[in-house]
Amino acid sequence: MIGRLIDKLVFGLILVMALQLPQLADHYQQFLSGLYESTRWQVEGYEATAKQYQYADAQEMIAHHQVNQEPSVRADAEQKLQTLELYTQLEQGMGIFKTGNLFEKTAYMFNPARFDYLEKTLSNFKPGIPLTASGIGFGVVVALVVHYLGSMPFILWARRKKRLRLSRVK
Repeated sequence: MIGRLIDKLVFGLILVMALQLPQLADHYQQFLSGLYESTRWQVEGYEATAKQYQYADAQEMIAHHQVNQEPSVRADAEQKLQTLELYTQLEQGMGIFKTGNLFEKTAYMFNPARFDYLEKTLSNFKPGIPLTASGIGFGVVVALVVHYLGSMPFILWARRKKRLRLSRVK
C-alpha cells in the first residue's frame, strides 16, 4: 500500500517536471528569437555596407578584408565571419522552433553545443503548466515513459522474488 502511494507520488513528480519542458521550449524560443533578430540586424548592416562599396555580398567583402594588410581589418573580418556563421545557425534553430515538434525542440535545446543558451534561458525561467494540448500530451507521454523505465528494475526484482518464493513452496 505504501509502495503504491510512493509510486503515485513519484509519477506525479515526474509529470510535473515533464510538463516544464514545453514551457522551457517557449522561453527558449523567445530567447533564440531575440538573439536571431539582433544578429539579423547586424548581418543586414554588413550587406548594406557591402552594396554601398560595390561588393556582390557581405561574404565577398569579408573575404577581401581577410587579406588586408591592416591587422585590425583582418580581425574585424573574422568577427564578421563568425557573426554570419552564428546567423546561419540561428536560422536553422528558428526553423526548428517554428515547424518542429516538442521532441525536436527538446533535442535542439539540450544539445551540448548550445548549453550556454539553455543556461541563460533557465536563469529567467519560471515553472508553469502548459496551456496547449500538445504540451500537456508531451508531458504525459514523457512522464509515462520515464516512470516506466525507472520502475522496470523494481518490477523485475519483485517478479523474481515472487518466483523464488513460489519455487520454495513447491
